[in-house]
Amino acid sequence: MAKTVKPVPCGATKMPIVGLGTWLATDPAELEVALNTALEVGYRHIDTAAVYNNEHIIGKVINQWICSGKLKREDLFITTKLPIQGIHRDRVEKYFHRSLQKLAVEYVDLYLIHFPFGMAESSDTVVYEEEDHRGIWKVMEKQVYACKAKSIGLSNFNKSQVANLLKFCDIKPANLQIELHVFLQQPELVQFCRENEIGVTAYSPLGNPGFNKFLKSRGQQERQLVNVLTNPVVADIAKTHQRSNAQIALRFLMQKYIVIIPKSVTPSRIHDNFDVFDFILDDEEMKRLESLDIGEEARIVDWKVYPNIENHPAYPFGKG
Repeated sequence: MAKTVKPVPCGATKMPIVGLGTWLATDPAELEVALNTALEVGYRHIDTAAVYNNEHIIGKVINQWICSGKLKREDLFITTKLPIQGIHRDRVEKYFHRSLQKLAVEYVDLYLIHFPFGMAESSDTVVYEEEDHRGIWKVMEKQVYACKAKSIGLSNFNKSQVANLLKFCDIKPANLQIELHVFLQQPELVQFCRENEIGVTAYSPLGNPGFNKFLKSRGQQERQLVNVLTNPVVADIAKTHQRSNAQIALRFLMQKYIVIIPKSVTPSRIHDNFDVFDFILDDEEMKRLESLDIGEEARIVDWKVYPNIENHPAYPFGKG
């Protein structure tokens, strides 16, 4: 009787600790300049998602670099995410292959489940799907065995949701992407991931200065948001090192071995956000920055732009 041979995952590549975030970057000309600037500066990690509506722009630029011989595909680390409408075991592959096509690549380095809750595909009615993390994850694992995704992971999942997935997965999540900055440090979740050998990526590592603009575009009221870039403690430490407030906030997370993906389309800021490797915060400075943690009250991106989403059983924030 022939033995059943279990598929072997493709070897994952190392994830650069600094990446370029691209949420809300949808203007083609602006994003092309930003991407070219980032690649020239030295970024090799680009973070996108189906819901960002910019995968096709990113695909165009990176393939220009590859075709010109300035880069090889294996030089890049590309992350994209399964959209809320695709978070269903029967729709994962459709949306995953759509992302591959838009990015014009044969594989991505990391594919994430963007949310722990899903939405029906019809845009006429907002209907939230019951979560089926087991079924969805099994389809995600198939993409790794097929070498179409080097690694797979999660985004916006809380501790209990990650722990539950660990009970049945064959391939552990390689990474959890969450909102993380000096005011929302989530130490318990970060420590849990570390204990389970799951990398952590911080989105909005500088807070999210453009979030009110996003709310306004969705017809929602602006909110009072925490401001990482004007905090006096951050500013005082920045003065000591002759660095910007943003560089201090980013370096803080890096020294905790957290991947950072600051978003910017401004060339000077793209350059500054990458210029964080040649200085070190001492223990006292790290403790001062750790003391800024407020917790859930500092959360900016709570996804309540989706009506009544906080009542969904899989809504992750303030739980687990």
